[in-house]
Amino acid sequence: MSAFEEFDKERQAVDKLLQQGYGIVNIKEDLDGAEVTFVRGGSDSAKLLLLTADARKHVATIVFAGGRPAAPVEASI
Repeated sequence: MSAFEEFDKERQAVDKLLQQGYGIVNIKEDLDGAEVTFVRGGSDSAKLLLLTADARKHVATIVFAGGRPAAPVEASI
């Protein structure tokens, strides 16, 4: 799998959770990647392990933008 395909898969997973109403509540970074915790409605939670640097940057951009992705990215290969 190419580096872009790995990033795109992780980006889509993040964006899907945000579209389902989840919010980012915690990011734990270490040498293995970033573990991002999402919560919806106070009790429903999900965790993603992001391995690519671009996906981690995408999450940081979302946090600074107020919790929503700017716009969906469409890519044709």
